[in-house]
Amino acid sequence: MPLLLLSLDDTLLDRAGAFRAWAGDFLRGIGAPEYDLDWLLSVDADGMSSTWDVAEGIRERYGLREAAIDLVEEIRGELMARVRLNPLTACALAIAEDAGWVPVVVTNGETRQQEEKLRKTGLDRYLADWVISEDVGVRKPNPRIFAIAAERARMRLGGAWIIGDSPEADIGGAADVGMRSVWLHRGRRWVEPRYAPTRTADGVIAAIAEVMASR
Repeated sequence: MPLLLLSLDDTLLDRAGAFRAWAGDFLRGIGAPEYDLDWLLSVDADGMSSTWDVAEGIRERYGLREAAIDLVEEIRGELMARVRLNPLTACALAIAEDAGWVPVVVTNGETRQQEEKLRKTGLDRYLADWVISEDVGVRKPNPRIFAIAAERARMRLGGAWIIGDSPEADIGGAADVGMRSVWLHRGRRWVEPRYAPTRTADGVIAAIAEVMASR
């Protein structure tokens, strides 16, 4: 049975869409101009910035008196309320598992927040296991996090695939350990000259289909 590693945010779950929806509502609520949405999205950096940094940026720009911890909790709660598991994604994972693949999520982030996403969306029911960077003390693209995922699934990395949207964390990490990969381009062009994905897809369902067709 081959191992199928998957990123979480903006691969299995649309974190970017949830953040954009919240950001638009939040800015309208405080009377900020519409063009400030681009600023807030840049501060978030597609989820690469910590929620604390986003909250502090908002407080400083708009002179808010709300405590940073309260704004952090608001952002996290609102994102959690807006993230949904696409039923077609769930179906694709179930088909892959029926075909013998072992799906394991490998994600950077805080344990509490990432596990809450997995459980509240019901995604946990379609996975063999998951590995979260804060929990194991190592982040993608460090090869150790992929080895931990294989250990938890009691499998080898040989023959494994990884699906993800991050050129460095997912595709670069796969290249470092000799895994095949599918990059979710999300409208971007591949520009990294040091390595490249095995396949490219416009979404996780198409990516899973690419992986299954490789056998």
